[in-house]
Amino acid sequence: MKTTDFSVALCVIFSTFYPVTILSFRRLRNNMQPILFKADNHQITNQLHQYTCDLLERGTYTNKQIAEITGLGENTVKEIDKDRLKRLYTVDGKLIQPETTAKYLGIDEFKLHNNRIYATHIIDLETGHILWIQEGKKKQVVYDFINHVGLEWMDNVEAIACDMNSDFQEAFEEKCPHIQPVYDYFHIVKNFNDKVVSEVRKDEQARLIQGGNVEAAKALKGSRYILMSNRSTLQKKDKDALEDRIVHKGSPLFKTNDIKRKYGYERKYDDLLKENQLLFTIDLIKEKLHHAYTLSDETEMAESIIEIMDMCEESTNEHLLWFSKLLSSHFTGIIAHATYHISSGKIEGINQKIKTLRRHGYGYPDDEYFFLKLFDMSRASYVRNTPSHKICD
Repeated sequence: MKTTDFSVALCVIFSTFYPVTILSFRRLRNNMQPILFKADNHQITNQLHQYTCDLLERGTYTNKQIAEITGLGENTVKEIDKDRLKRLYTVDGKLIQPETTAKYLGIDEFKLHNNRIYATHIIDLETGHILWIQEGKKKQVVYDFINHVGLEWMDNVEAIACDMNSDFQEAFEEKCPHIQPVYDYFHIVKNFNDKVVSEVRKDEQARLIQGGNVEAAKALKGSRYILMSNRSTLQKKDKDALEDRIVHKGSPLFKTNDIKRKYGYERKYDDLLKENQLLFTIDLIKEKLHHAYTLSDETEMAESIIEIMDMCEESTNEHLLWFSKLLSSHFTGIIAHATYHISSGKIEGINQKIKTLRRHGYGYPDDEYFFLKLFDMSRASYVRNTPSHKICD
């Protein structure tokens, strides 16, 4: 028999028995008993699945490290982790409702992708738990959050700490006018340093060079950090210098020397203020602003902020005039700090944890998985000296 004839015969036989073969396989599969030790949706045992979940819950290992420990693939570890997080934080494909009511909220945006895509997260300031994450930094984020928790839940919220994003403030005022936005000291000072102190220093340096006063211009060079610091910070650095504090320890093995704190920060600061009246005015404003945020009475704080605004306007400097307008447009939220004493410190700390988590995992291309990881990260309790995974609980 020729090869071609044999091939045709095989095709005829296979085509004849193929439907029966498929039908028999289906019947066999339906009659198979379930494997009790097999994990659902994964071709591994229940014990290995549980061990992988235990490692993931600790939060001390990357998916790559867990894959090396367990012998599983990284994609398998990721799918196990994602399923675990969905069981914890979702119900019927939606995020779970907050565990408890919140008195104070915090809201801020963070960079999600390099192509200028941002996401916004809302947290409970008392517990630090992330309650909502959504792509974007506009009003719709706040609207969707309120729809998620409901107006009855929002009735328990008294204030929210936020930055100078007017969209967040307007959205809360539209839907929940009883909630008071609060602008903390950190964001006010950051705007003051970036938009006033830094710009005034550059303008004054250019003015001195143009006027031929090169020595005074040189004194301003490299003084940005000193002009932005509080006097107490400069005094602490000078104290460390007098005590010969080592800020960076060297190594004889690698031929590096110890670096000690230098002295003269406060003296240089005073010299800059004596030589420049505008910088002296900025120093007064900075001290008054710090004092204003220590007050516990809104009336007193309002008077202090108005005094700062008057000083800015009397200076006629364009940067200080801008700062006066900033204080005026956010006046109510600024003086509200005297009543509520809340800040964005906790949410800024979470922003740093977000960056750390992203670096730790070498990026997360799956946004859903990344957001679920953030939910879990915000609820993880700190355990000092975590025991090894090899030690049985």
